[in-house]
Amino acid sequence: MSHAPFAPVILGNEPGSFPHSVLAERHPAIIRQVRQAFPYDPTRHRALDALLDSCAKGVIEPLSADAHDRDRWAAWGLAEHTGRSWYDVPWLWSESYFYRRLLDAVGYFAPGPWQGIDPFRPSKLAELATSETDEELTALDDLRTEDAGRALLHGSLWGNRADLGFRLSDATAGTAQAAPGLVADDSATLWSLLPPAGAGVLHLIADNAARELIPDLLLIAHLLDSGRARRAVLHVKPYPYYVSDATMADVLDALRRLNEAPGAASSYGRTLWSALTDGRLAVHAHPFFCAPLPYAEMPADLREQFAGATLTVVKGDLNYRRLVGDRRWPPTTSFAEVTAHFPGPVAALRTLKSDVITGLDTETETALVAAEGQRWRTGGTHALVQVRA
Repeated sequence: MSHAPFAPVILGNEPGSFPHSVLAERHPAIIRQVRQAFPYDPTRHRALDALLDSCAKGVIEPLSADAHDRDRWAAWGLAEHTGRSWYDVPWLWSESYFYRRLLDAVGYFAPGPWQGIDPFRPSKLAELATSETDEELTALDDLRTEDAGRALLHGSLWGNRADLGFRLSDATAGTAQAAPGLVADDSATLWSLLPPAGAGVLHLIADNAARELIPDLLLIAHLLDSGRARRAVLHVKPYPYYVSDATMADVLDALRRLNEAPGAASSYGRTLWSALTDGRLAVHAHPFFCAPLPYAEMPADLREQFAGATLTVVKGDLNYRRLVGDRRWPPTTSFAEVTAHFPGPVAALRTLKSDVITGLDTETETALVAAEGQRWRTGGTHALVQVRA
């Protein structure tokens, strides 16, 4: 008999809940944003209108018979959920399938002029061009060598707030201060797994593009330069996903931004460029990273990759939900137990933007609830560094 912890899967059918608000409010807002991003033709507009109507009062429909990934989605449970309300299936599954259908609506996969055009790219590029990005890159010039690791780790952690989808549903997300800070901090364990001259192999599962991806790249560059990692693998999405999730195109845009910046930023950019060309840094884009499934169900080839890593860093809120399971865990549930399935040491760097949480001590949970009710779970003002060695 299994003694693994259990909690119910999160659905979106509870009015007033955070998942319900994402399905009912954020997804329509994303459709409206996408239809304004490009001069789509009437066919694309009709498809977006149909998706909007389906999200509001329809049910999940199957992919077309000629969809290139029809068999993959069949294996991911599409037949089981077809004909059901978007609100009555697991929230992780519903969200993921929404983005798959959104790409259908704008012609991303179909032969034609819109094939391969990222509907979210204008927003990603606009974020790279902001004065906030300029300020963050300029700050690298004042970074002391002895503080670089800690500063870049925290930059990667709090950079997770640069999430375009999150900001669509929380107007204060871009201005709220980082304090009061971490609800869990296993940074010391993380660094112990990547000692100087340790010749480690780092895997980093990226989350968002633009202003979040740049700190992730800076952290990778530092770990390679400092000898804490001999080689690094950056995992991105194979196609646009969750508004701002990073693809290979986004990696290249971020790398250009670094290389074109003055001062220390361009030095980091040169390190990354060199590492990509000589093989010390690789970028992978496995189809499973767009799957509506927890990492406990990852395929064997991906499991083999992570089993060979000195440490895998999992970035962001969605990846955290997939790592621990998108369930209503009691906050004091052991992080080590719910990640025991992961094939190697794993660290989560995450800003809290959804209900899922594990690994807190009782005192921390009690203090958070007393101060904020349940808002601390979703407001983006708290973060965590959790490690299972």
